[in-house]
Amino acid sequence: MTAARTPWNIRVAPYLFVLPNMLIFGVFTIWPAINNVTISAYDSTNGRTFTYAGTSNYTELVRSADFWAAARATAIFAVCFVVLCTIGAIGLALLLDRRLRGRGAFRAIFFLPVLLSPVVVGLIWGWILDRRNGLANTLLGADVPWLVDGRLAMAAVVFVGLWTHLGFYALIILAGLQGIDPNHHAAAMIDGASAWQRLRYITLPLLRPTTMVVVILSMIAGFQAFDFIWTLTGGGPIGATTLMVQYIYQNAFQSPIRYGLAAAGSVILFCTVFGLTLINVLLDRRPA
Repeated sequence: MTAARTPWNIRVAPYLFVLPNMLIFGVFTIWPAINNVTISAYDSTNGRTFTYAGTSNYTELVRSADFWAAARATAIFAVCFVVLCTIGAIGLALLLDRRLRGRGAFRAIFFLPVLLSPVVVGLIWGWILDRRNGLANTLLGADVPWLVDGRLAMAAVVFVGLWTHLGFYALIILAGLQGIDPNHHAAAMIDGASAWQRLRYITLPLLRPTTMVVVILSMIAGFQAFDFIWTLTGGGPIGATTLMVQYIYQNAFQSPIRYGLAAAGSVILFCTVFGLTLINVLLDRRPA
């Protein structure tokens, strides 16, 4: 006896539904990425005439002090951003998960910065942290060089990034919290487990897959950070907040234009993010 065959239209229909999105993804993401790898092997200053350069763009990047300064700033920003986002999102989600009066309003307030344009976020915090006329120094009655001192400027961009994205990551953790079976906590309470023990041995382990999603998303966002930093500090002072994406942007669109060098930098950035994401996924697949 042979099983009834599924009609062809039912077998094909799912692929037809995703075909438009796949075409858009291929034209605007896959093809530019492949083309970028090709351009990284050429040198051009006008975007029309390309000269084959082999691996010289990569060699030049490795020997460039500006490249390593941008890579170092990117690593500092990304590590601080990922750690603070993950810890802050878990803490905020635990707070918003409690039965507080006005809980819905609090959730909306913390999520609102996610809806703002990154450029607007940078301009707003630029006004707040302005050394002479900024709101922060006015309220503190101090003269803190928030965006003038290199270390303070890096701390400021990390804080602004955290302020912008924390609500989104907290929402993801909150969804994970609400997916935990309350019977686990009820059973632990009957056994006399304290609130800390329930958090340590029940909540956090069961949140591990959700937490890993937040880690990966925040890591990608950290390595791609550019727009709000560009409007907040412009990469200064003296390049202290110039991250990799800004370094690539400057080589591609500001004089002296080096399309091949910018393409090589973006290939290195892609490989770095892809490698770190793969490591996180493999770590997440280990048994708890």
